[in-house]
Amino acid sequence: MTTVDLRGVTCPTNFVKAKLALETVDTGAVVEFLLDDGEPVKNVPRSLKGEGHKLLGLKEADGCYVLTVGKGEE
Repeated sequence: MTTVDLRGVTCPTNFVKAKLALETVDTGAVVEFLLDDGEPVKNVPRSLKGEGHKLLGLKEADGCYVLTVGKGEE
């Protein structure tokens, strides 16, 4: 599984980086994103879901959030 650290990256740059990371993996692949609290954890999951990706989980761990996403169809 690929992990992308987006801690310290502001909106909307974190969504752009998440979207680019998903473009590098095959459909159905699972990617973990590390996100800060606040706007990132609210906006990135919603935006990725809007792009057709599957939200598999969101949990708090070690002072950040871990968002697990399955790449949807292009």
